[in-house]
Amino acid sequence: MSAELRSLHASQSQLGADGQLLHFLTVEGLHKQKLLDILNSARQFAVSDPKVKKQHASLLDSHTVVNLFFEDSTRTRTTFEIAGKRLGASVINLNTARLSTKKGETVLDTVRTLEAMDTDIFVVRDSASGTAHLIARHVPAHVHIINAGDGRHAHPTQAMLDMFTIRESKGDFSQLRFAIVGDILHSRVARSQIAALQILGAREIRVIAPATLLPTEIERLGVTAHTDMDEGLTDVDVVMMLRLQLERMEGQLIPSSQEYFRCYGLNQDRLNRAAPDAVVMHPGPMNRGLEIASDVADSERSLILSQVKNGIAVRMAIMAELVGMRPKGSS
Repeated sequence: MSAELRSLHASQSQLGADGQLLHFLTVEGLHKQKLLDILNSARQFAVSDPKVKKQHASLLDSHTVVNLFFEDSTRTRTTFEIAGKRLGASVINLNTARLSTKKGETVLDTVRTLEAMDTDIFVVRDSASGTAHLIARHVPAHVHIINAGDGRHAHPTQAMLDMFTIRESKGDFSQLRFAIVGDILHSRVARSQIAALQILGAREIRVIAPATLLPTEIERLGVTAHTDMDEGLTDVDVVMMLRLQLERMEGQLIPSSQEYFRCYGLNQDRLNRAAPDAVVMHPGPMNRGLEIASDVADSERSLILSQVKNGIAVRMAIMAELVGMRPKGSS
């Protein structure tokens, strides 16, 4: 993270004086109990009983949620839309191609215009780092901002749905070894995953990537870096693959897609080096045959579809937490 973002980070409090979550911009700086509160609420929202779902459908019935996506992401936007509607909120998805910002109006002017229409929650995604933080500094106290991904900085709701998926599958984080594999350098997902795993007390966190895709001084984040895939995967319990973000790369950081898959793609032989009951994750969208082999992605050890499903419950939990409306039984 740049010095500018670290400074921005330090100055932007997500919590009120009473510990209430005001915005959800990053998992960094949050206490373990706050993450557990979100995970516990998500478990209640994941219940499929129609009677329970009906109880949840009125939690945000007087609220308006605006999905303000300056960067495309069908999966993330759709799960936020479903999450808001299941809580009873009015959800508006803005077509960023038609936004006034494309005509010269600033992001803050756009937000203030929408704020005047009684918006309660903005879900913000942008290719530029820090956009959600900027907006959070300029909205009144009753308006909440959720960071749905900003540049190379953070993707906190993805990290939380990953944590929920892991806890539901494997239990206690303190007993687990993790390997995050792929484009660490450009990945906001990896940064948020590392922070969340640290807070939740993971036994060990490894990052695996070619040297060109590893940030300098990555070990300062409390991880062990490996450039050898086979070595890094040995005995891990959870393999967290990353998308190779070719659109963010400047210069030739990998020799070829074929060579990348040969050295860093997850196939069955490599997965066999992990613990016998190791599980596989990927935030999507997957590049099959580049980051992961299809037989691994579609295997019984894959939690990839569970991640998608769990994203709805976790995003419901975050919205409910922001407005102080936890579901019954979540504490």
